Amino acid sequence: MDKLNVLIVGAGIGGLTAALCLARRGHAVQILEQSAEATTSGAGIQLSPNCTKVLHSLGLAEQLVAIACIPDAIEIRHWQDANLIASSELGSGITAKFGSPYYHIHRTDLAQLLLNEVKKCCEIHFNVAVDRVLDEGREVSAISGLGAYKADLLIGADGIHSTVKNVCLSNEAPRFTGNIAWRATVPVSQFSSVTPITQLWWGPGKHVVYYPISQGELINCVCVVEKSGWQRESWTEKGDTDELQADFAGWHESITQLLANVDPASCFKWALFDRDPLLSWSVGRVTLLGDACHPTLPFLAQGAAMAIEDAAVLAGCMAERSDIPSSLMRYQNLRMARTQRIQRVSRRNAHVFHMSGMASAIRNVLVGYMLPGTMDWLYGYDPLQSTSQVISQ
Repeated sequence: MDKLNVLIVGAGIGGLTAALCLARRGHAVQILEQSAEATTSGAGIQLSPNCTKVLHSLGLAEQLVAIACIPDAIEIRHWQDANLIASSELGSGITAKFGSPYYHIHRTDLAQLLLNEVKKCCEIHFNVAVDRVLDEGREVSAISGLGAYKADLLIGADGIHSTVKNVCLSNEAPRFTGNIAWRATVPVSQFSSVTPITQLWWGPGKHVVYYPISQGELINCVCVVEKSGWQRESWTEKGDTDELQADFAGWHESITQLLANVDPASCFKWALFDRDPLLSWSVGRVTLLGDACHPTLPFLAQGAAMAIEDAAVLAGCMAERSDIPSSLMRYQNLRMARTQRIQRVSRRNAHVFHMSGMASAIRNVLVGYMLPGTMDWLYGYDPLQSTSQVISQ
């Protein structure tokens, strides 16, 4: 295939990864980012083997090890007495099993790493807000107040409120889940009981997950509580630490002490909304990637991972086919069933995590037997190999 000119709208983790994947295959890539710089909201994220395979294939393994933490295990504990409900090995065991490691990393650190690599091989334009997309058959244009950018194909990697999706495809109505999520960080120096383990605490109508990031200097916390009266879907809405602590009053002292040391400047909250899977996210020379096409609730830690998988599969599809609309449809078809499953399981986990009474007691017994191995279908997926196998058929 001849070199393609590619436009990517959005310089988040998915857009930056797609740019690298496509550029490494010889395509010319321009990124249009509406912000003044490539900033990524949020703090810690988890990168499981299904997506670290992609990042390692891009030659980023050494840099990732230098800025990330590698957890030894995941532990699930009871909200009140801290009893261990279940655990599963991560660390060297998961690397040996799936061929790639599991990382905890600060979202900004990952974005900066990707941006530094992208600048070596791609053009990136900041302060460009795309208003319209025009597919003219032989080329596609992104229209902004600064003019038109033309290419052979356009990728909307512009997040959950995607402009590209809204102007090219249907804009589905989100549904409030009844859950509010808090995110915050705590300096490790203020919380002595931190280990390199993903801690997940289950309680009635609530849960807490925390783990070290930033080479072990910070603890990333995500706390979810069922409550009404506030429904703003924004990653940048400041939160009140007093309200956060009140939401988890009565929990085990490990949690209350953790939340008492939250850095107020790092405290944010957002309302969690759910969306039905899109029936299609490719049309003509335009396609979507990541949260723009399959936003998922944060109960499986796969939002960033799915965008990274998308990037690898999309680049693989573009390498094999000269008919761009057909290539984009192939990419969509390769990704749709898996991303829909992620959306469904994440939605289900919201219910499982927050069980109470007898239902939670039964759940706790079952998960102790079931947790090891339950993630094999997720972590064992190789987007690089899967794409090449299907396309070669």
